[in-house]
Amino acid sequence: MNDLVIMRDQQAVTSSLRVAETFGKQHKNVVQSIENKISSAENSAQYSAMFVKGTYKDRSGKSNPMYYMNRDGFTFIVMGFTGRKADNFKLQYIQAFNLMEKHVSQFQLPTTLPEALRLAADQAEQITIMQPKAEYTDKMLANPGLEATSVIAKNYGYSTREFNKLLHGLGIQYKQGKTWLLYAAYQDKGYTHVEPFPYKDSHGLEQVRNTMKWTQNGQKFLYDFLRAKGIVPVVERTA
Repeated sequence: MNDLVIMRDQQAVTSSLRVAETFGKQHKNVVQSIENKISSAENSAQYSAMFVKGTYKDRSGKSNPMYYMNRDGFTFIVMGFTGRKADNFKLQYIQAFNLMEKHVSQFQLPTTLPEALRLAADQAEQITIMQPKAEYTDKMLANPGLEATSVIAKNYGYSTREFNKLLHGLGIQYKQGKTWLLYAAYQDKGYTHVEPFPYKDSHGLEQVRNTMKWTQNGQKFLYDFLRAKGIVPVVERTA
């Protein structure tokens, strides 16, 4: 999923080839959708500003048409792509556009004193905003051990029960007996470790049940996944 968005003519864009590859579409169909919009009588001028025609060479060396598209063009083309998988890809593209455009804005040098002062103020504000995130992620990544769900839940301001239900609702985990386990899509990725947990039942008898804990990679996965959904740790929330 690298290079979803690239820089071209000082603008963040993606390509019809990348869209087709990511969403599992035939490239000729993506191109046809773009050309249908450009050739339509209504709003054709606006569509033309969203798409720029280019070419690429296939394996045989033949040149074929393709299109570059900005954020607006991308939105028009993929808004009809449905399904959970498509939604996840859309979110990744949106994040890629945001990051690329932010990167561009950071390197646009001010030409006047007011612009320079505004840039300095914006950078100071950004440092203040990003500091809690840096502290949280640094702390998380510095801990190579396993972390209980209850600890992670507390970092997000949830009870353990609420957090487990949240992850279940997001399709990350399911409950088998008294143990939460990851769905197949997230198994075998080294996100969690299941270990025995001794406890006493209501009769005072020693019992053992399995409990799932999160590895460092698992905690990073949760952080990125939840952040994409607009859910961040308490320390990152603004008042």
